[in-house]
Amino acid sequence: MNGERGGLIMTFTRAACACGRARAECALRAVLRSRMMEKWAALFAIIYIFSWQTVILASADPISNGRAAFAACSACHSTAGVEDSGPHLNGLLGRKAGSVSHFDYSPAMKNASIVWDSQTLDQFLANPQQQVPGNRMPFTGVADGAKRADIIAYLATLK
Repeated sequence: MNGERGGLIMTFTRAACACGRARAECALRAVLRSRMMEKWAALFAIIYIFSWQTVILASADPISNGRAAFAACSACHSTAGVEDSGPHLNGLLGRKAGSVSHFDYSPAMKNASIVWDSQTLDQFLANPQQQVPGNRMPFTGVADGAKRADIIAYLATLK
């Protein structure tokens, strides 16, 4: 009986796989390949996660986001200290509303008792007509609070 068992085991290990190798060798290679694939998969997963983290971190910069969002505002407002169809916005935070010389403000904006800070600017950007009824700015506002915060962060850098 022992001889038969031993013979069966020997027959199994010496039997050829479809690829021509011994089954035991083929099985070992398959295990090694699967472990290598696991390592490669783990490496690619880590690279993928970090690449998205970089994108998220890059988009989390409020000043850069604000500069991008300000593009719509730049159709009327300058950041170079010159008036266009809207007043320049250099040094806006801390400035009284309607106080840029050489700009023709609406009476509503001239008479507004607003000094621009983060809070008053946020309220104005959300709904300009509600904050200063009768102002001439043809703009309905920025509904997204995060976008307003980014724009304000960008404006705060303009001196």
